[in-house]
Amino acid sequence: MAKSKRSARSQPLALELLMTDHRKVEDLFSQYEDDKDGDEDARRKLAERICAELKVHTQIEEELFYPWLRENLDDDDMEMVEEAQVEHNGAKDLIEQIEGASDIDEEYNAKVKVLGEYVKHHVNEEENGIFPKVSDQQEELDELGQEMAARKGELAEEMGLEPEGAEASEEDDEDAGQAPRSRQDTGEQGTRRSH
Repeated sequence: MAKSKRSARSQPLALELLMTDHRKVEDLFSQYEDDKDGDEDARRKLAERICAELKVHTQIEEELFYPWLRENLDDDDMEMVEEAQVEHNGAKDLIEQIEGASDIDEEYNAKVKVLGEYVKHHVNEEENGIFPKVSDQQEELDELGQEMAARKGELAEEMGLEPEGAEASEEDDEDAGQAPRSRQDTGEQGTRRSH
């Protein structure tokens, strides 16, 4: 899937968080496509991860980002936000179908593929249409980004998703025969990099 030409790190925190999510699900869809003829359990697990990541992402957008956009975009640009909401609704319907599927077959693969196409279109419109219209509001979007990151953490925990970076760290520890480390043990900080 095409990557945005802009680096997530040069953006305000709210946009950086959303763009990081976009890259993550693009990677997950790519993994699914690469393994679509593989093990059924692995495909189901990967599709469930995609669905969970998208549910968290859409919820933070709908609860925090889209209301902020409605307050800060010009009326002429409001149509983009409404289209994004409609795209969310279509994705949620497919997510529900994927999560409710009993068979991992060609129809299942097709649903995951179409969901990926929906997401790709949605990401393109956000990153190339909406984000440039607000990216100059650094301070407000940094503050909103902090709220979004906190809410994302709550939702991810509710959905049983691993915190960012925890999976690789735990796998490395397990490979070395060690117990998984916490951020404090590794010296990692949960603070945002300065720009």
